[in-house]
Amino acid sequence: MKLSELSPAEGSVRPAYRKGRGAGSGNGKTGGRGHKGQKARSGGKVRVGFEGGQMPLARRVPKRGFNNIFAKPLEIINLSALNAFQDGDTVTAESLLEKGILSKCEYGFKVLGSGKVSRKITVKANAFSASAKEAIEAAGGKAEVK
Repeated sequence: MKLSELSPAEGSVRPAYRKGRGAGSGNGKTGGRGHKGQKARSGGKVRVGFEGGQMPLARRVPKRGFNNIFAKPLEIINLSALNAFQDGDTVTAESLLEKGILSKCEYGFKVLGSGKVSRKITVKANAFSASAKEAIEAAGGKAEVK
């Protein structure tokens, strides 16, 4: 086989669709744009969110408080999830992802105090609730903030 003998598979390449090239083309005259109106004009498009002059949804919906666009939200896990580890293990974001307890962990995780922990483990998290820290240390483990 030579380079000059190569060709695309039969039926995989279609001819370019040329709009506005006569009535015989099946898409002549208005070229699929219909008659008149903003969308029929050249450069005639509406910006994202424009609703024809009606008050846009983004302005109709009430807004309250402050939404920090730079926030780095932490994933949360409960104490009961830590029982999946053995005594003496170190719990990190990587180990939680590996065990399938967390499905994603972009900015770190926080341990909350729901449930009981019965193992002596070292937990390296970004944050702990006060009750979670107490419970881990009461079980003989360590709660380390990274």
